[in-house]
Amino acid sequence: MTLVEQLCNENPRFRKLYEEHSIFEKQLNALYQKSLLSPEEEIERKKVQKLKLVGKDEMESILRAHRQ
Repeated sequence: MTLVEQLCNENPRFRKLYEEHSIFEKQLNALYQKSLLSPEEEIERKKVQKLKLVGKDEMESILRAHRQ
């Protein structure tokens, strides 16, 4: 079992972040499939990218804490 799998099973916050990360990734992929984004879609893309990055940073922090 990898550390990520272990944390998903044991840490509710990490599991929530991991699930959100996957959802944000799917949303971004859907937006990237479009050849041209409307201004609203561009704003949404930037918002989702920021949320995904914040979540990833927190997941990395949790992973670092468990590696030590």
